[in-house]
This record gives sequence, structure tokens and C-alpha cells, in this order.
Amino acid sequence: QVQLVESGGGLVLPGGSLRLSCAASGFPFSSAIMAWYRQAPGKERELVAAISPTRSTTNLADSVKGRFIISRDNAKNTVDLQMNSLKPEDTAMYYCNEAVYGYWGQGTQVTVSS
Repeated sequence: QVQLVESGGGLVLPGGSLRLSCAASGFPFSSAIMAWYRQAPGKERELVAAISPTRSTTNLADSVKGRFIISRDNAKNTVDLQMNSLKPEDTAMYYCNEAVYGYWGQGTQVTVSS
């Protein structure tokens, strides 16, 4: 049974940081392309960051470059998203994704507000 379980969301002040984590199981994680997406109310889901199986390649959306870092631990089957210098426009539900088969987690809410 495939599972992607996100954690780490919450309410944070502008300029603050959060670290999201996704625990994966039920598929060969070490060979999977993993990604984080987000969806704000009334907007389409958008790709935030992606990472290759061997961590050799990462891609970040222009809106988060220089602020967010995606990483993975293939021994623990986890993929993390370190989010720094958060802005109100980063407020969204954040989803973990396996890119090839299209597996999704249930999402974790991030709210950036004063």
C-alpha cells in the first residue's frame, strides 16, 4: 500500500521558517523522483520543488529560489522541504508527490501571517 504522509505545516510569521517532511512507503523510494506541490485557495496546484532519486538534480520554482531547499534521505524514505524567509503568498496546502506514478499525500497546511 502506497503512503505519502506529510508533516511540519503550521502558522508562521512572515520571515519565519518551517520544515516540511514527507514519509513514503509502499514503493521503491530510492528510485523515485519526488516533488512538493502547493495549492492556495482559488488557485491551481503548482510545482514548488523536485528532486532526482540520487539527489543530483533539484528544481525549484522561481518564486521560491533562494528561500526553499528540497532534500531527501533514501535510507529513511523521506523527502523534506526547508522553507525560509516565508511570505504571506507562500500560504497554501503543501503536497508531497511521487512524479512517475502520480502518488499524492494528503497535504499539510502552511499559513504565513502576522
